[in-house]
Amino acid sequence: MGCLVQQPAPDFRVQAVMPDGSFKAVSLEDYRGQHVVLFFYPLDFTFVCPTEIIAFSDAEAEFKKRGVQLLSCSVDSHFTHLAWRNTSRNEGGLGDIQFPMLADLNKQIAENYGVLLPSGLSLRGLFLIDKEGLVRHQVVNDLPLGRSVDEALRMVDALQFFEENGEVCPANWKKGDLTIKPSPEKSREYFEKANA
Repeated sequence: MGCLVQQPAPDFRVQAVMPDGSFKAVSLEDYRGQHVVLFFYPLDFTFVCPTEIIAFSDAEAEFKKRGVQLLSCSVDSHFTHLAWRNTSRNEGGLGDIQFPMLADLNKQIAENYGVLLPSGLSLRGLFLIDKEGLVRHQVVNDLPLGRSVDEALRMVDALQFFEENGEVCPANWKKGDLTIKPSPEKSREYFEKANA
């Protein structure tokens, strides 16, 4: 499967480890009506993965402020997720994580999102899904390349600004920066100010 942007995000229902350490069946449909950042990582108990998961967890309050639900996903079982959470961070574990960790044991979610490798691991895919369940942004990294939490937040801010105002966000845009009215005449306002 190629690019999912502008397509309905594939639904799923799988076991997850919740922030309180309990197991629960979770579906994407459970979060309809709010934005979702779903991110895949290759495997529990690896090297780059804990740095990403912990970084997203540390930023969970910023996502929550924006009404965004974080979900992580790998091809491990919910039992392995829990064991990794119960391993201390100084031993390569996760400790407390502030969002559900999805167990894609049959690899169907990774396959449906186009990030499953022939080896059975998933690439580092990240998908920003809007309130109606459409994919609005995706980025996929190879295994050794960790993602930027700040960039994920920037994409959320840009999407939400567009949804609320109908104006588009230029390169390197951050909340509070100039935006563009998407018409030939009105866009000149932006270009005049940006190039003054």
